[in-house]
Order: sequence, then structure tokens, then C-alpha cells
Amino acid sequence: MSTSDQAGGRAKGDRGPVSALPAEVLRWTCDPAKLAFESTEDVEPITGVVGQDDAVEALRFGLETNAPGQNVFVRGLTGTGRMTLLKRLLEEIQPTCPLARDRCYVHNFAQPDRPRLITLPRGKAKEFRRRIEKLADFIGEHLGPALSSEAIKARRTALERAAEQEFQAVMKPFNEALRAAGLAMVSRQVGPITQTVILPLVEGKPVPPEELDQLIARGQYDQEQQAALREAQAKFEEQLAEISEKVNEIRRKHDQAVQELLEKNARQMLGKFVDVIEKDFPEPSVRTFLNEVFEDVVANRLPQLGKEDGELGTLYRVNIVLEHKDEVSCPIIIENTPTMRNLLGTIDYEFARGGEARATHMGIGAGSLLRADGGYLILEARDVLSEPGAWKVLVRMLRTDRLEIAPTELIFPWTGPSLKPEPIDVRVKVVLLGDSWIYHLLDGHDPDFPQLFKVLADFDVTIARDDRGINEYAGVLARIAREEELTPFDRSAVAALVEYGARVAARKGKLTARFGRLADIAREAAFIAAKENRRFVTAEDVRTAFWRSKRRADLPARRFRELVADGTIRVQTHESAVGQVNGLAVLQAGPLVYGFPARITATIGPGTAGVINIEREAALSGAIHTKGFYILGGLLRWLLRTDHPLAFNA
Repeated sequence: MSTSDQAGGRAKGDRGPVSALPAEVLRWTCDPAKLAFESTEDVEPITGVVGQDDAVEALRFGLETNAPGQNVFVRGLTGTGRMTLLKRLLEEIQPTCPLARDRCYVHNFAQPDRPRLITLPRGKAKEFRRRIEKLADFIGEHLGPALSSEAIKARRTALERAAEQEFQAVMKPFNEALRAAGLAMVSRQVGPITQTVILPLVEGKPVPPEELDQLIARGQYDQEQQAALREAQAKFEEQLAEISEKVNEIRRKHDQAVQELLEKNARQMLGKFVDVIEKDFPEPSVRTFLNEVFEDVVANRLPQLGKEDGELGTLYRVNIVLEHKDEVSCPIIIENTPTMRNLLGTIDYEFARGGEARATHMGIGAGSLLRADGGYLILEARDVLSEPGAWKVLVRMLRTDRLEIAPTELIFPWTGPSLKPEPIDVRVKVVLLGDSWIYHLLDGHDPDFPQLFKVLADFDVTIARDDRGINEYAGVLARIAREEELTPFDRSAVAALVEYGARVAARKGKLTARFGRLADIAREAAFIAAKENRRFVTAEDVRTAFWRSKRRADLPARRFRELVADGTIRVQTHESAVGQVNGLAVLQAGPLVYGFPARITATIGPGTAGVINIEREAALSGAIHTKGFYILGGLLRWLLRTDHPLAFNA
């Protein structure tokens, strides 16, 4: 329908009158004279978030309640102050949280690939690490010299003397019998092995078999004597086997006695350290770790004491992954890069000389979920969903209240031997920020989402356009000007920005609640006023800022106007035409929205197919266009009421 038809009140073929809208209805204005201040210097800044009372109440409930599954989803468009509200509301509420405990990882001697978790009272982790370091230093530097004291040396000498006496008691009769038979026991080196053999004596010296054969060949030794010696030699070799077992048993007993002596003294010396640590840290996990250290030293480290042992630098050390100082406030963690590794934590690998990757408990690092233990973790839902695996591990943690720093999906075969640290019991309240589309996507496709995020804080994109809303605009501008040290805004500038908020809202009686866009125009207007050295920002500065921001983004609109001006695109605006109306295609370019005129035509003729959607038939139509088209088809059937089926193509 043309403009002239509307202005005339009735178009040819219309069913009723059409009234023209007065200009004042199409554009709302804010009268600066009605504002009760001269500039924002006279206005009390608003520190909270404007016009979101319902969202604030829901958010306050979600932050303060400790019931299961009461995590919070903050729904609303960006620029409505969601993050600002969260920070300030948490500062205002100062919620009481269960004080999280310190977390440490130590080596697990029973299962080296599963580091042991030690949970300590708040603020005790650093002292525990210091005590274990002193214990490790004592083991590596002082235990060896202590076990070499004069008293222990005297005991070892006595044990060696007793063993030597037992050895002589066994070997002396055997050696005498050998000498009486003209034989001797000699140790021979055969490659890397030392063997004990029995050889005949010739002129008081043991002779090997090959030399004895040469003596016999030269007639210097009797063959009958050789036969007698060989017979005696065979008997003594049988006795030697029995005696060797007795000698070995004596040596085993001696070594065992020395080992027991060292173990006994090592236990006594280590016990002084361990008992004090266990008394100050009575947690069962600490006792288990100390017992394992105790047994490892006694069983594996005593022969190496005093030597350089690189393993002591890691095996007996404590890795603090989460510690707390004296603060009692709840941790509030804002994770801007919620990758799976940043959420869960990391395990760093060390590379040995040969290039082999090796992971130890000392390489375990905390992620955002652990650092937020007992407090709050704030995440952008869009960022979490865009990171592979991040949403999966987040939901798993919320469902089980257990954190696995290295789940299966983080273990890769080419990174070397992997670690799977003991899981950590955590309590974290997650606050997700997202828009309506993401909320409905999660609610419709993830069955865990409704059970884990039961609190919805819904942010509106508009506020009422009344005296309260206008005053709140002034308070927000006053806060921006003071916090950012901008040139103050006079009443005309505030009125112009209120009008801008009404245009952005595009709804009768509403102002936009997306103060991010409002602040951008305000900052540019203050920049313009500062360049002109003016005392206040005026309405003219606001209009100039709006024009400049629009000019930067309106290249498509300018090109369209050029096409209309040179006649490439022709839009009929006078008279009327059957089956033709002018429509408006709404396009968005950054923060600005444009309307482009478009001609919409329809033709009708005899046929049987009914209404035809050309866009759909050409596979160019979108879902919304197709739906709207079929709604129009239903409208045609309602308007063309007949007692017989319609037979036409339209």
C-alpha cells in the first residue's frame, strides 16, 4: 500500500479506513527541562545494576544457597551488566563458604603412577612441606654419616669378627685334611667368575692339571701318585660343596646381622623425625606416606646413603597444588579461557637425557575448578562449549563432586608414562553466563543440565521508560563519568542519551538495559567535548557521537541509497498496484540496524496447486520465511471463504 493511500484514509479495495500516524508518536523525546539536576556532578552514582530486580533476587538466592544442584545460569544479552552485577553482588553478600582445605600430592610408593593425595587443615600445607624437606635432607645428607659412627662401626667389627671365627671353625679342619692328603684349595679366575678348586701339591706348591701332566711326561711325577691324588681330590670336592653351603650361610647371616643393625639404628634415627611429624599432622594419609618413606629408606636406600641419589629430589618431596593463607573469604575465580586443561589442571613432563618424557607428582598443577574449591567459578557458557571436552569434564565434576586432574581423555600414548593422580573431593558453585539460545540448547540436549543448574537469573534487555528509569540512566552515567574520569554530562546530554536508549529498545514505553552500548556513545561524546575543552558534555556532543558511530558502520546503507539515487533500484511510493506492496528488510551491521525497502509481489491464476512458495521451491527459503509463508496461505483460505476447494496457483 502506498503512502498516499494511507494519508488519504482509504485505499482502493481496502476493507476499512487506515489512519496516518502523527510524527510525535513515531519519535519519543526527553525534555531536559524536566530533569531535576544540572549535570551528572549533581547525581549520586548508581553502583548496582539497573532494572534487574528479579535477576538480582534469583542470583542472590543461587549464590547463598548450598542445596545440591543449585548452580546458577545467568541468562541475558551481553552488555546488560551481568559480570558487573556478579562481582558487586558477591562483594555485597560476602557469602560464608566452607573453608577449603590445603591439597598436596606426594609419591605413591605402592603405585607410582597414582600419586597420593594429602588433604591438610587450611594453611598447614607449607609447614608440612618444610618438615618433609627437612626429613629428606636428613636422609640424603646425614643418615649415612650417622650410620657410620664409631659405636656402629664397633658393632659391625664385632659381627665381622664373629663371622670370621665361624668361618675358620669350618674351614680350618678341612684345609688341614687337604694338606695332609697333599692337596690345596685355590681360587682361580675364569672370566668374570671366581672359582674355588682343589689342586695337588708338588714341592709344597699347588700345580694345575696341565702342568702335572707335563711333569708325568718328563718322568718327574709318578702316575700311581697321580691316581691316588685324583681319587682323594674327588672326595674332597664333595666335601667342599657341603662346606661352601655352610660358608655361604655364615655370610648370609653376617650380612643379615649387619643389615638388621643398620635398619635398627636407621629406624631409631628416622623415628625421631617421623613421630614428631605424625603428632603434628595426624591425618591418615600423612601416616601412610611417612610409613612408605620409612620402609623405602630401610629397604632400598641404605646401601646408597652418602652417594648422589637424584630420586631423593622427587620421591620424598611434597607438591602443594592448593594452599590457603589466613584469608577467610570465599574464592571467586573468573576463568576467561576455560579449556579442559585450565579447568582440571595440568601435569608437566620432564625430559631425561635420552629424550624420554617422564611425569612425577611434582609436575601436577591446579586448575580453576580446584582453585575455586569452596567458592565460586564464573564462566562464559559460549567459551566452555567451544573448548573440546570442557563441558564434559565440568558436568562430570558437578555431578560427582570429584575432580580428576588427569581423566582418560587427557592421557596420550606419545607423552610417555602417564600419571593418574588420586581424585579430589571438591565443592564448587558454578555460575554460567549465556544468552537464551545457549540456555535452550543445553536444556534441550543435555539431560544433566536441568539437574545441575536449577537457578535461572534472567536479565531483561529493557527497563521501564518512566521517571525512575530516566533517573537510573543519569545515575549510571554519573558512575561512568566518575570511575573513568570523563567530562561530566549536562542535563541535555543525559536527555539525548535517554532518547538513544529508547531508540535502541524499539519498544513503546521502554529503555534499553544494554548499558554497554549506552556507555560507548557516552565515552565518545565525552571525548568530543574534551577535544573542544568544554566544561560539560552537551546534547550536541551526544548527537555527534551517535552520527560518527553510525557513519563508521553505514557503508552498506550508503551504497543502497546510491543505487536508489541513480535509478538502479526503483521503489514505487505513489498510488497503488494490485498484488504489490512495499516491504522492509531489516539488516544489522555491528551495533546499528538498517531497514532496506523491498518490493513484494503476488500473482494469481487458475490451477490446482494452491499457494506456491517460490523461495522454497528454489531451495532459497529459510525456516522462518517458509513458516511465515504458510501462515499467509492459511490467511488466504480464511479470507477467501468458499464452499468448494480452491483451484488456483498463487
